[in-house]
Amino acid sequence: MKKILFVFALAALLAAPALAQTAAEHIQAGDQAYAAFDDAKALEHYQEALKLEPNNYDGLWKASRAIVDIADVIPATDKDVKERQKKMYTEAVTLARKAVAANPNDTWGHFQYAAANGKRLLLLGKKEQIDASKAVRTEIDKAIELDATNHLAWHALGRWHRRMDEIGGAKRLFGSIIYGSIPKGSFAESETALRKAIELRPDYVIHYLELGRTLAALKKYDEAAETFQKCIDLPQSSSKDDVVKAEAKTDLAALKTKKK
Repeated sequence: MKKILFVFALAALLAAPALAQTAAEHIQAGDQAYAAFDDAKALEHYQEALKLEPNNYDGLWKASRAIVDIADVIPATDKDVKERQKKMYTEAVTLARKAVAANPNDTWGHFQYAAANGKRLLLLGKKEQIDASKAVRTEIDKAIELDATNHLAWHALGRWHRRMDEIGGAKRLFGSIIYGSIPKGSFAESETALRKAIELRPDYVIHYLELGRTLAALKKYDEAAETFQKCIDLPQSSSKDDVVKAEAKTDLAALKTKKK
């Protein structure tokens, strides 16, 4: 009997290490969940990886990405949605900053730092938004410098230019007096950057939503309408595409009234 118990105990002992996942295995599982558009499950794996290796670069920036993606699609009707998003974006910024510190020479940490901080700044006061926008641009530029094929960094640059150009002359002058210098953006540069993002990743749905918005700002209404429709028609490319396509439909409907 003792011999049988010993055999079972030995078997259990030998099996235990095989059942434990390494940080690399958790990241691989997280990547598989992310590819299947399951951001919550992906985040669980990235967080488990970080418990094992707190400074794991891939775990840090990918956990930040998952948090942003989850926060982005919280329904606007949910209770305390802005506070929940602000908390999540702030956590994502912290993780992305750690990723950049862990590996300052890779594009994705810098991009994710810009992306998370960009989402966070939209929930802040005007002065904080202006200060943060400068930091966001620095990280976008660094991401592109490190890898000019990073389609999401070009996407971020396009959005940055449009948001800065949306601050008109009078608002810019008044804002500069109160808050200090406001970075300048360009609708034309926004279009160029977003078209570059599409060139690099032509199947990525959200690129077309943002390009459509920039084209509408440039009063290129026919091109904008075609671009919004392309956004609607493309197959799913990310977990957020249902929300993105719904926004494209709303923007397309609004565009039809401007064209009359």
